[in-house]
Amino acid sequence: MKNPHSTFMKWTLLTTTLALIALYLVLAVSPQVSADPVVTAQPSKSDPRVGETLTVNITISNVENLYAVDVTLNWNASVLRFLSADLRLGVESNSGGVLHEEVYIADNTATQADYSLAATSVGPAPSFNGSGTVALLTFNVTSIGDAQLQLVSELADHPLSGETANLIAHSDVAGSVGSIPEFSSIIGVVLFLVLTTGAIVYARKKLKRGASNGPPALTRT
Repeated sequence: MKNPHSTFMKWTLLTTTLALIALYLVLAVSPQVSADPVVTAQPSKSDPRVGETLTVNITISNVENLYAVDVTLNWNASVLRFLSADLRLGVESNSGGVLHEEVYIADNTATQADYSLAATSVGPAPSFNGSGTVALLTFNVTSIGDAQLQLVSELADHPLSGETANLIAHSDVAGSVGSIPEFSSIIGVVLFLVLTTGAIVYARKKLKRGASNGPPALTRT
């Protein structure tokens, strides 16, 4: 006769082991959130159609004592055409932005291949801490192809009186855009209908051919 206490202990040990394995797997596949400052250029669409517009959101995350920012973004001009830049500098006027007012913008220029922004808080403005959006860039997709975004940035802290600012260590992360034909979905539907129709016609021909041959003759013994 089995010992009930022993059976209970075995089931308890098995359940605990499975629970620990499940917890380990969840932690292993869960995305790890970095506490280091990150500057990101993230497109609103990764696979837009030709003719569509998209935005690239340039953000700063997990920064402390930020007082100045310098950003340069490059892209494939044969795929993306620059339309406009919407700055989010000065959190007093732009909720969800970065830097405190007053903000001096030293550079805010764009060509059809790159965008540059350099800005700093001035006067008694405090330094910025946290996360926020630097700018929203709007593009038009002009042709099929890949447009890897290339981001280079510098962040500087609030200098002490009589001293120069120090650069803030951080990472730059940029996304990419792979445009597709404007009518790709329609082409896919048409191709599906053609293949389906062909399969139906072929099946009907096979059925008619089998019917015309008639049933096999019975052989008398």
